Amino acid sequence: MTVEQRCSDKNAAAVLCPHTTLTSDGIDALVLETDAGHRLLARYRRTQDNGDLDQSIKHFECALGLCPMEHPSRPAVLFNLATAKFVSHQANGTYLDLDIPITLFEDALKFRPAGHADRPITQLHLANALLSYFAKRGLKTDADAAEELLREVLRVCHSNSHVYRAALLAIETSAQLHLARNSGANDVGQERPVVPTFPLSLDQLPALVQWCLVEDDPRTLNGVIFLHYHALRYYNLMHASRAQLICNLGVMLRTRFQRQGNIQDLNEAVKFLTQALALCPRGHPDRSKPLHGLGIVLSARFEHRGNVQDLDDTITLRREVLALCPVGHTDRSVSLSNLADTLSILFKHRGNAQDSDEAITLHREALALRPVGHLDRAKSLHDLAMGLYVRFEHRGNGQDLDEAITLYRESLALCPVGHPDRSKPLHGLASTLSARFKHRGNSQDLDQTITLRREVLALCPVGHTDRSVSLSSLADTLSILFKHRGNVQDLDEAITLHMEALALRPVGHPDRSVPLSGIANGLSTRFEHRGNVQDLNEAIPLHREALALHPVGHPDRSISLNNLARGLCSCFDRRGNDQDLDEAITLFREALALCPVGQLRRSIPLDNLASTLSTRFDHRGNGQDLDDAITLNMEALALRPVGNPLRVGSLSNCANRLSTRFHLRGNYKDLDDAIMLHREVLAFCPVGHPDRPISLHRLADQLSTRCDHRDNGQDLDEAIVLYREMLALLPVPDPRRSTSLNNLANQLSARVHHRDNDEDLDEAIALQMESLALRPVGHIDRSTSLDNLGSKLAFRFRRRGNDKDLDDAITLHREALALRPVGHPHRSISFHNLGLTLGHSFKHRRNQEDLDESLESLQSALTLLRQHDPFKVIVHDSLAQVFLLFHQSGLDGTGEHLNAAMHYFKAAANIVSGGLPSRLRASIRWVCHAHDYTHGTELEAYATYMQLLDTHMSVTASVSSRHNVMKDFPSTLVVDAVSCALRSGDVCRAVELLEQGRTVIWTQMTRLRTPLDSLQERGDHAVVLMKKFRDLSSLLETPPANHTELEGTPRVNVEAEASRYTRLLEDWNRVVEEIRKIEGFSRFLLPPLFSDLQDAARDGPIIVLVASESSCDAIIIPHKQPPTSIQLPTNLEKLPKLVSTFQQAVQRDAGPKRTQPELIKALRELWNDVVRPVVENLGRFARPGSRIWWCPTSLFNFLPLHAAGEYRGHGQSLSQLYISSYTPSLTALIRARRSHDKSLSVSFAAIGQNHPAGHSFTLDCVEPELELVRSLLPPPPTASFTKITSIDATKSRALRVLQDNTWLHFACHGTQNYTEPFKSAFLMRDQPLSLLDITETDLSLHEFAFLSACETAVGDSKTPDEVVHLAAGLQFAGVKSVVGTLWNVNDATVQRLVEAFYKNFCGDGKMNSKRAARALHRAVQSLACDKDIPLDQRIVFMHIGI
Repeated sequence: MTVEQRCSDKNAAAVLCPHTTLTSDGIDALVLETDAGHRLLARYRRTQDNGDLDQSIKHFECALGLCPMEHPSRPAVLFNLATAKFVSHQANGTYLDLDIPITLFEDALKFRPAGHADRPITQLHLANALLSYFAKRGLKTDADAAEELLREVLRVCHSNSHVYRAALLAIETSAQLHLARNSGANDVGQERPVVPTFPLSLDQLPALVQWCLVEDDPRTLNGVIFLHYHALRYYNLMHASRAQLICNLGVMLRTRFQRQGNIQDLNEAVKFLTQALALCPRGHPDRSKPLHGLGIVLSARFEHRGNVQDLDDTITLRREVLALCPVGHTDRSVSLSNLADTLSILFKHRGNAQDSDEAITLHREALALRPVGHLDRAKSLHDLAMGLYVRFEHRGNGQDLDEAITLYRESLALCPVGHPDRSKPLHGLASTLSARFKHRGNSQDLDQTITLRREVLALCPVGHTDRSVSLSSLADTLSILFKHRGNVQDLDEAITLHMEALALRPVGHPDRSVPLSGIANGLSTRFEHRGNVQDLNEAIPLHREALALHPVGHPDRSISLNNLARGLCSCFDRRGNDQDLDEAITLFREALALCPVGQLRRSIPLDNLASTLSTRFDHRGNGQDLDDAITLNMEALALRPVGNPLRVGSLSNCANRLSTRFHLRGNYKDLDDAIMLHREVLAFCPVGHPDRPISLHRLADQLSTRCDHRDNGQDLDEAIVLYREMLALLPVPDPRRSTSLNNLANQLSARVHHRDNDEDLDEAIALQMESLALRPVGHIDRSTSLDNLGSKLAFRFRRRGNDKDLDDAITLHREALALRPVGHPHRSISFHNLGLTLGHSFKHRRNQEDLDESLESLQSALTLLRQHDPFKVIVHDSLAQVFLLFHQSGLDGTGEHLNAAMHYFKAAANIVSGGLPSRLRASIRWVCHAHDYTHGTELEAYATYMQLLDTHMSVTASVSSRHNVMKDFPSTLVVDAVSCALRSGDVCRAVELLEQGRTVIWTQMTRLRTPLDSLQERGDHAVVLMKKFRDLSSLLETPPANHTELEGTPRVNVEAEASRYTRLLEDWNRVVEEIRKIEGFSRFLLPPLFSDLQDAARDGPIIVLVASESSCDAIIIPHKQPPTSIQLPTNLEKLPKLVSTFQQAVQRDAGPKRTQPELIKALRELWNDVVRPVVENLGRFARPGSRIWWCPTSLFNFLPLHAAGEYRGHGQSLSQLYISSYTPSLTALIRARRSHDKSLSVSFAAIGQNHPAGHSFTLDCVEPELELVRSLLPPPPTASFTKITSIDATKSRALRVLQDNTWLHFACHGTQNYTEPFKSAFLMRDQPLSLLDITETDLSLHEFAFLSACETAVGDSKTPDEVVHLAAGLQFAGVKSVVGTLWNVNDATVQRLVEAFYKNFCGDGKMNSKRAARALHRAVQSLACDKDIPLDQRIVFMHIGI
């Protein structure tokens, strides 16, 4: 057990003397009394309660009574009692009381002879007591005795020790007291000091300076400054001590600036200290003093004004000071610390990581010079910890933060309760723990932070200079606690504390803006929580006042700009005033401009501006705002590398806005990127992190979206796994659990549609039941749970036919409807769900009352919907289904119900606000039912579907995204529409529908490349129209707030939202009409007319092949004559078998002597069933030997039509009669024929790759083939030849060559990717040159391409009418004439065909891309008798284009 001796004099540092071990029988009582005395004395220092002081003295007196004279702890007990008595004297102000503590200190000193470890501290306290006596009585003997004690202390103590410094200060105090006695004044400084005849001596003035630094007395400070000015008049420039005098004056002026805030004092201090430095040139022994002093005042002026030149000058000065303190110098640690502090400030200002690293290195060296026990170790620990903390904020390295916390804890241990500097490590530890909470989410760190902040505030009682800072710090942490736990009492307390801090910083105070901003931010947050608009109204003026205190040039202006802007954003959210939003964006832009590119703090205004631009996009629909927001978020993310604690916020922002842009424009890259970013966010939220549930939800939601668009079951499975984990993290009674149950149930229900797994449906229903149980009667979201559960039970009934499920579903929907009375925003949903379920009940039970009520409910739902409510699509569709039930049940004797059903299907497809995907699905249902009932609206339904598909694709961003979208729709609808038109006898309409519905992907690509993009060439007005069209189209893809929202979701001003959507739609229509007024755009967004399409046949007839369930037809389109349709003797049963036969036949190994009978048989069938009926009708339109073009659809795309024939002696074949070419569409052929200026010289490039990346095989004939091509081309200047092969044939090089040359020959391996066709590619040395790469390249001036590679003209079986393959891609990219391959080519035999082709193509020295088809035709014929070339290799090549 120990008795602790404490020093209490206010001018001395707190010192702990060595512990003395007690061994007497009364040890326990002695220790208890001593500890009680110390606790009460410490509490007295905090509370100034005299009762605590009196009780402390009584406990120490009891301890003295328990400690016998000979006991080794007696001097400590005497010292404790003396200390308490001395403190009592100071409190009461009666000098007679000093006799007792002086006597006690003297008795303690007797027990501590020379050499005793505790003798100096005892002498120091005795000297202070004697000096206090001298101050009261004026007896010189008291002062002399005190000074003798102090001189002995100085002799035995180290100059860096607290005791030494305290003794030195006491001696200076003694000199001050002598001065006061001699002048006859009680106070050194007075309001109007009397000017002495002679200045004070240079020994007296420093003592006065030290006095002023200790005592915060304005009169004393002003008096001492006056005396220094007075002294300067007598000590001229040549006086040896003038520099020291000027330094002291500078220190006094800086001190007055710190206490009173007058910048003129700081400027004067800079001036005088600059003079002092000039008086101490390099080499002067005292040069370090003005260097040090000038560095301090320049640093202070930078903090006040923000002029970086002051900071640069400070660093220069402090580097010189450090150079004057080499290793071993007593002041080196101080110089290291000062320079490190300044470099840290520079880092915060400029963000240069090297400054931060150097500062930390210097602090480490300073700490090493201050080992355990050193007087300033606590400061070095604090400084190093702060440097590491700042670096953590920049780089996010958790090790820096952990080390900083460890250092702060050690620093705090060196400043126990009662230590005058305890508040510093308390504050530092609180800041770092708060940062670690934000970084890792550990609530214990936040709780410790609050505890530490409260202790700091307790150390700053009313009247303390740092109280306002402590109030603000605690308030800020309570605000964080509120955001974490949602306890509004924490927020109220935070606002109260900020208000108290504001009261301590009246108008004119340099830091008034801090509590102003704190109150304003707190009020804004409370407004968001409680919705009291008075809080918001009070917050904005406070933000404006804070901004006014930070004029242009102020270092904190950007903070005030951000705060005011955020407040205005809240105003906008509340009132919807566009001016508030625009002003907020202006303020955020100014704040961003104040943060140079690359600077650390720039990431925050980047995020703020991005968020506000995103809000304005949501409000006005300007796509540029969303694009700008994403760009800004990406820049912020780049400033927050892995490990940065703010990175997770940037990741979330980027992901959410990319997701928004995906829903608007349909670019799958945005969705994929959003998912990737959400995955990284989740990695930042490990198990146990408070934000993990929301991160799981966001990632699962995006995966679910991707599954909806791509039908990827893996995404759905992963979403379910994530939702399960989220649910496990939200046990009862977490209020979010019911929503989590609902999310998981919805995904499981969705998986039923994918996997047909009843277990998923059962689990979904069980989850919905649990969700409903968590929403008892009276819960705001109960009706939603009732509806959800009812819908899933109805779904299960449709699958299993369990009457109980049906009855329960109806009951639940009725209860939900009852909870949504007239005026409820979701009442129409309940009517709809009830009506739909009653319709199912009628189909099951044939009870007409159910059907009648179903119709009544759905009509009620429809009447409740506003004009542009997107839910109308669903209600109309359901009404159509009910009317069909009337018709199917025989209750429709007149056919009116069938007509009504078609009317509602049509209406659903034409509700613009419903969004294109929903309208498309409605149009498909219209098509199917009109077809089934042979209704008169069938052809109109097909036309509507294709018009909607065209419009939908026009606002879908990327080529690959369009292909994925096409998979969502039935692949046969186009050919079915054509068959419908043919059955009605309208062949021209059939061609129009075919052209409108086929090759939609390529059509959209060419449309956006030529007509729409070419608007840029039609003047500024056209450019504005183009931008408006794209922006409005994107916005219209997102319908107005609809009735599928969860209950409890705020719906702001439904009428205004509907009005806004109507206005957007009107604007879109006006823009389209304006575009159509521009020359060349009269048919903009309108399907092509047959009269325009017929021009594709000007060089020869086009044969369109159509395969549908009803029939297989050929349409011959001549140039001037009407088209002719021919029904072919084949059908959809025979065609797949024929395609399969071809695929199997060409895969068989055919040696030189094999005749490939299976292939010949298939070619004969192709001739008989498809080609011959066409040839028999071609005579009227094309002479033998002329050119014809095939435009196949559906399965016809996979057949070698050009090679069809009888393949027997004297038998017919197509190649004997006509020269065949292919075209993906009529529009593509028209576009390929457009003329452009041709170069006199042909730039021909041959691209070959014999050993592509990732493949073990080598194509031995690539090099010889390219050399063969070179030899067969005309020599320069007719043709210039470029060749890249082997190592040079990389993807990037091939792309460059592709762009730079208009005639191309590829000799390499080609692959058709059947899963993702746009990844079909030519294999290069490093990476594949994909079809997507080609589509993104402008080849509009290109003439010809020969693709000597495998599978370059093989399409995608899932979307055959989109013709997605390499050859078509080149043509749609702009190449006029392309030779491609239908299947694999034989490397050993292809050279002979290539040689024959080029001899026919350019053997006469002329180059014309129109000759390619005839050259290929002749080449194949010339090799017909070559038995070394298998038949499949002779017919593998096909020609596409002109």
